[in-house]
Amino acid sequence: MKKHWMAALAGPFLPDAGLLFARVAGVLLVLHVHGLPKLLHFSEELAHIDDPLHLGRAVTLYCALFAEILCPLLVAAGLLTRLACLPLLFLLGVSMLLVHPDWSIADGQFGWLLIIVFGTIAISGAGRYSLDARLRA
Repeated sequence: MKKHWMAALAGPFLPDAGLLFARVAGVLLVLHVHGLPKLLHFSEELAHIDDPLHLGRAVTLYCALFAEILCPLLVAAGLLTRLACLPLLFLLGVSMLLVHPDWSIADGQFGWLLIIVFGTIAISGAGRYSLDARLRA
């Protein structure tokens, strides 16, 4: 019996490759759009960052940098992946629900999609191609 071509392409590595792709793509987006601009333009960001939790602008910016630079690097490497997703998800949730509650789904689609990506990674874990998997082995 002839195998279907899609079945021939599918293999046991594909789910883990998909998780690797989601981790790296999501991290690159967060770093490029949010993390690195905040780091490179720290003074300007400090002057106009919203402070929805009333922690102070400096603390809020440092927390944002932690969630948008250090945590994404951990996610990309697959190290403490589920734990590293939590600050990202918290920051995205605060941003979407407290800072920009007036945004429509269309206006906030980038943030909601990042919540979906990092939520999926937090639920499923990093997969086989990660430092977490290497350390478990």
